[in-house]
Order: sequence, then C-alpha cells, then structure tokens
Amino acid sequence: MRIITLNANGIRSAERKNFFLWMQAQQPDIVCLQETKAQLHQLDSDVFCPVGYHCYYHDAQKKGYSGVAIYSKKKPTEIIEGLGWPDMDTEGRFIEARFGNLSVISLYLPSGSSGEERQAIKFSFMERFMPFLMAWGKNGRDYIICGDWNIAHKAIDLKNWRGNQKNSGFLPEERAWMDELLTSGHWLDAFREINQEGDQYTWWSNRGQAWAKNVGWRIDYQIVSAALKDKIKTTSIYKDERFSDHAPLIVDYDL
Repeated sequence: MRIITLNANGIRSAERKNFFLWMQAQQPDIVCLQETKAQLHQLDSDVFCPVGYHCYYHDAQKKGYSGVAIYSKKKPTEIIEGLGWPDMDTEGRFIEARFGNLSVISLYLPSGSSGEERQAIKFSFMERFMPFLMAWGKNGRDYIICGDWNIAHKAIDLKNWRGNQKNSGFLPEERAWMDELLTSGHWLDAFREINQEGDQYTWWSNRGQAWAKNVGWRIDYQIVSAALKDKIKTTSIYKDERFSDHAPLIVDYDL
C-alpha cells in the first residue's frame, strides 16, 4: 500500500504545477492533502477527484484557508470529518477514512508562526489532541496519521536548529510533546524507522534561497501505530518537481 501526504499550499495552485499528473504516475493507494485552500464548490473540475479514486474533502469555512482531503482507490467503510471541536473543525484540519480496522487520517495541525495568539491556539490543539492519540494507541485499531504537524521533532529535522529554538515549530514545548508521543510505545515516525539521515526536509521557506540551498524543516509526517512497525517498507521525499512549499512524503506499507 502506497500512501502519499502533501501540504499542497493551495490545491488549485498545486494542480497548475502538475501535481495531479505526477500523483497518477505514482499510483498511490491513498493520498492525504492538507491546506487545500478551497471549498468544494470551487473544485468542480474533474481533476480534483482523480479517476480511480474516491475523494473526500473537509473544508474550512473561511475561503482560501486551511482544509484537508483524502483520496483512496478503495472505498472507505466510514469517513469522519473533524474532531468534535467547533473552533478547529471550522478550520478544516482533520479527516479520517476507515478501512475495516485501519484508519488513515489527513491532519493539518495549526501553525503558531504568525504570532502569540495562533501559538496559543496551536498549544491548545496539542493539549486536546494528545488524549485522543493516547486513547487511539490503546484501542486496537491501526492508524496512519498523515499530515503537516508543524513541528520539527529533533535537531536533525531542520537545517538551522540552533537559531530556531525560540521559534514556533521548534519550541522546547513542541518538541517535548513529540517526545511524549513517540516514546509512549504506541506511535512511530514511519520516515525515521527507515531513514536516519540528515538534510531530509519536507518544507522550505519561500524567502531567499531556502529551496535551492536545502535550508528546510521536516514537519510533514506519517505517524503510525506501533503495531505497524514491520509493515513500513520504503519511504522517500519527492523533490524533483515543486508543487508547493512542501514536498510529498511517500511511504510504502505491506498492508
């Protein structure tokens, strides 16, 4: 099973940069998108529900903002939109597709980079989300949580880690939260199960020459149930083309 996750930074923009042509060539079983920045009525072209896929969107109420989506070759047994939190569900940050005992989630965790108010919202999301994660880790289901978590976990996960220790995305509290998650015994970072190398990033600022010089952050993940450890087979970050300020993260599973 091949799963691709991408923060599209605008699905219509990604389409103009030939994301869907590339996606179809990859023949993924499931695609998780974040930051679609569109509402369903704006996506009336057939390209936004690719041939051969069941397509599900959870949009933000605010136009041109946030939004998540899942495409799947196999029809899910159930789709769940939102976490039951009105403040975050109106921003379109969570959609879950269930396939029997497997849940695949497209998650867009809030960014705090725009200021203290949004950082407080991010911390609130994290505080509320952790109990969900711990409960899911114990409930017997298998989970693959794809998406933009807006946190670089360790120094290896961003180029300029020394200079970013007081910046959103690499704050001590955020990294400690990821530590708690990934040392709980319930969850794994699928990419790091396969690839322990440095200079592996999924997001680059549009400022300066960040992309050209590979001055990036690894903030996009597939976080999976510990029971799936031996099912993770290959992983890669696709950078030959640029569809967004993020790069697609590809993981193949023996599922």
